[in-house]
Amino acid sequence: MGIFDKIKEKLSHEFIDIVEWLDYTDDTIAHRFERYQNEIKNGAKLIVREGQMAVFINEGQLADVFKPGTYDLTTQNLPILSTLKGWKYGFNSPFKAEVYFVNTTLFTDEKWGTKNPITLSDDRFGLVEIRAFGTYAFKIEDAGKFIIDIVGTDNNFTNFEINEHLKSLIATRFTDTVGEANLPIELYAANTSELSETCQEVMKPEFSSVGISLEKFYIENVSMPEELKKEIFEYSRLDKIDLDKLTRFKTAKAIEAAAHNEGGTAGAGMGMGMGFALAQQMGGMMSPQMGQQQQMPQQQQNQPAAMPPPMPQAVQYFYALNGAQSGPVSYEQLRSYFASRTINKDTLVWKAGMEGWKALSDVEELKGFLGGNTPPPLPM
Repeated sequence: MGIFDKIKEKLSHEFIDIVEWLDYTDDTIAHRFERYQNEIKNGAKLIVREGQMAVFINEGQLADVFKPGTYDLTTQNLPILSTLKGWKYGFNSPFKAEVYFVNTTLFTDEKWGTKNPITLSDDRFGLVEIRAFGTYAFKIEDAGKFIIDIVGTDNNFTNFEINEHLKSLIATRFTDTVGEANLPIELYAANTSELSETCQEVMKPEFSSVGISLEKFYIENVSMPEELKKEIFEYSRLDKIDLDKLTRFKTAKAIEAAAHNEGGTAGAGMGMGMGFALAQQMGGMMSPQMGQQQQMPQQQQNQPAAMPPPMPQAVQYFYALNGAQSGPVSYEQLRSYFASRTINKDTLVWKAGMEGWKALSDVEELKGFLGGNTPPPLPM
């Protein structure tokens, strides 16, 4: 290259008369306009296209910000830069300033997710862990603040460079929000829309502090361990059905199964036990026939046969559920409700003979629910 070519090249770089940026990528957020020694010709044209903003930086300080349009770069169009430079009467020579073009279009379908499980406390299931993931959309709202606080001197700032920071911010604020929501664990997956809106409102100020606007935030899924899912499903079923009817149904099925097991002594014993329980419920129906059968042998005997004393009456309990009185139920039914978490140690209970309602954990014969598997002795 000859000496005249070098001079021509230098002059072509030195006297820039059009300042513009054509973005051929889909992930660039900020691009620094490059030219020889940062010099721009006096009276040069600045072209800012739709979806862009131009930011002028002078010696590390924010100077002027231009919205979409075409501008002649003079002291009239550079008021802040003119003040910083001390141009009182205009300028005729090229001036120095860093020019950044900022992409202000909407960046959509950005992914986020919790790297580690979030531990929550639930009244019924104790400590549980959940994970969540989804998408969000953002755009640059304050180009000057974004350049000063985030971009710095990076000549080509991409979406990838900001994403890690934003995803960490989202995960932190999401954890705080779900912790403060204090919802029953099964409702997190059923209320993703409401939870998404709440999280977006919480995160907006954090994004805005660096010149970014959080436009959309979606929670696509809230997941939990499989064993916890099964436990929640079982609990929901028990919460919807009548446990008394379920107990009678299972008793009848057990008797039917025992009747088919003719060769097994264990099955016969179970059938006798279940039959006795069922007989108590059907006593009203069968008592006339039983009475006729007992009268015949009594007429043939000279002395009345010795009869066993009547079975002691089972203790019946009342309990408080959702602010209403429920019951009465037997000891075993109350125990099954405790095992299925329908009631707990703080549930109020009462039986005949008690002065008032007491917490389940304060009733002596019910303390076995809390840690042991052995019921109290039968009343004498």
